[in-house]
Amino acid sequence: MRNATWVMVSAVVIAGVIIASLLANTPSGPTGPPLEGQAALQLVAEGFAHPVAVATTDGVDDRFFVVDQIGVVRTVMTDGAVLPGPFLDLRAEMVALDPAYDERGLLSIAFHPDFGSNRLLYAFYSAPLREGAPEGYDHTNLVVELTAAEDLSSASPSENGTILAVDNPSRNHNGGQVLFGPDGYLYVTLGDGGGANDRGLGHNESIGNGQDLNSLHGKILRLDVDRGSGGTPYSVPPDNPFASGGGRPEIYAYGFRNPAYAAFDNETGELFVADAGQARFEEIDLVVRGGNYGWRIREGAHCFDPDNPLADPASCPTTGAGGEELIDPIGEFVNTDLPGGEGSAPVGGVLYRGNISELDGGYVFGAYRADGSPLFVLLPDGDGNWTRRTVLVEGRSDGRVPGYLLAVGLDVEGELLVLGADAAGPSGTSGKVWRLAAGNAPGGGADD
Repeated sequence: MRNATWVMVSAVVIAGVIIASLLANTPSGPTGPPLEGQAALQLVAEGFAHPVAVATTDGVDDRFFVVDQIGVVRTVMTDGAVLPGPFLDLRAEMVALDPAYDERGLLSIAFHPDFGSNRLLYAFYSAPLREGAPEGYDHTNLVVELTAAEDLSSASPSENGTILAVDNPSRNHNGGQVLFGPDGYLYVTLGDGGGANDRGLGHNESIGNGQDLNSLHGKILRLDVDRGSGGTPYSVPPDNPFASGGGRPEIYAYGFRNPAYAAFDNETGELFVADAGQARFEEIDLVVRGGNYGWRIREGAHCFDPDNPLADPASCPTTGAGGEELIDPIGEFVNTDLPGGEGSAPVGGVLYRGNISELDGGYVFGAYRADGSPLFVLLPDGDGNWTRRTVLVEGRSDGRVPGYLLAVGLDVEGELLVLGADAAGPSGTSGKVWRLAAGNAPGGGADD
């Protein structure tokens, strides 16, 4: 009986461990069933290498601009025609990319709110390591100011040139989004510098770069590019959380691992950020000024242990080093490294207020994976909670976007654009831009 009792107790303990592990790997926040209606992918343009972003600007309603990671920006007219010459070509200024897979490159552009009068825009790209950078670092990420020709045929460096230069220790975790907020300031997303566990060369070993307020890595920055100060091409907005001290004054929010996608809600001005996790959870954050989003104390809404990243630590702080609350994501999903995982990174992502009623008012995004990429929407309930639902793609037995999903954006009319490619890295010409429409729309569907 004693042995039988031991076996029974052991079985209970083992079952408890398994259940605890499964619960630990369950995303926080509600997840609902897939939406009943299917969405159609309507091909708009193709022939890109790796289209990673789309940009529009007020006052220009006959075209949008597609950012190709290889270093060019192409102009796509609203009828789908791709103009033959690139609007912007930075290939000669960039670091050499690995065609198999790379997180570096030309990652985004943003048009100035007064573009109609000043013709200014901004680009984020990865350049060769600059002189004087720390030894052993991989490259330098640049934010540069450009001036567009009056006829919008091209863009070239402005007299201000480089706005911001940040040396990156590793090839990955660059962040890479530039965008203007409703306040007229330029926001820049930067990853934690690369590598695993927010450790290693170029990282704060004790707390990680995400929590280090003296580092720009793992942060959302906020810059006033209209008012240079002290010989720099930008100044710090006076209401930035650390404008008067306590951290780098450029920081707007912190605690990120690789916030590669960011977008403002054009109606409310809220900032949504898709932040890539490490091995368990991928997250979407609703970002506020001065917010701490947890990395590397947390991964998503879950405790993180850099010494054992696949397990929950024995203790889990609820605040940062300064006593500030760690803010949970509004949505997350499990990484494909774990059973039931849905993707290896979140692919942002926009707050949608268009003609597809089932998605109206929701944040539409996806997951990066090799065998077809799922689309999701986070829908608000009015009480501050968001429910994640799957958006099924018409004409696909798995309901996913074919190939690798690379970005979700908006066209000039506020309708959804889906960007993807067959290749995992910046090579070839398989890149496509689709428009997402309600199911059974003319020209809709995506073949298996």
